Amino acid sequence: MVNEVHRVSLADQAAELLLARIRSGEWPIGAKLPGETTLAPQLGVGRSTMREAIRQLAGRGVLVTRQGSGVFVSAVDDAGEDWDLILRRAHINAVLEARLAIEGEAAELAATRRTPADLDAISRALSRRFEQRSQIPELVDSDMTFHRSIVAASHNEVLLGLFDHMVPRLRNAMVEMLQLAGEFGDDTDHDAHAKVVEAITARDAHRARSLTRAHLQELSNALGTSES
Repeated sequence: MVNEVHRVSLADQAAELLLARIRSGEWPIGAKLPGETTLAPQLGVGRSTMREAIRQLAGRGVLVTRQGSGVFVSAVDDAGEDWDLILRRAHINAVLEARLAIEGEAAELAATRRTPADLDAISRALSRRFEQRSQIPELVDSDMTFHRSIVAASHNEVLLGLFDHMVPRLRNAMVEMLQLAGEFGDDTDHDAHAKVVEAITARDAHRARSLTRAHLQELSNALGTSES
């Protein structure tokens, strides 16, 4: 029972409550969780909050999402704390090197596996990124959403979980970098992202991978300079 109010998000609280139920044995490893419409009212949160809580636990290795089948329990031991510690201690360059590997591979897979629904999600995320480019925090958040939509289109839950774990570490660094740069969100930057979408749409896996890696390498160089 919770005896005090903690300054954490509803999604964090929902994730911990769900994790406690998994650890209690309510759903053993391999079991399929009830849908969001069932779990959300049980935990007293909305569906979007429930979705974020599930995403968190997937990133921590407790849950796995299988496309078209649902969400399943993959572990009862939370490995997330170890990952969080590693990412907090890691230099931003190490995180960006991991992002290069993850997103380059994800873009290549997305070009071969993307569905019409994936393309719609990617296109909407790209449009929102363009609309939000006048303010740094909003641009960074919409940028992360855009890149996540591509990783999600790879239909590889391991890559998606790794990406979700890196986002908090990357977000603050990107905000700081853009604040120092003073210039951000120009047409060249938008076009670089649009070309990745074009490659994925055309099922050009090699081009999707190379464009993604080139963009992230430029970002890595910029962030590395800002932190040195």
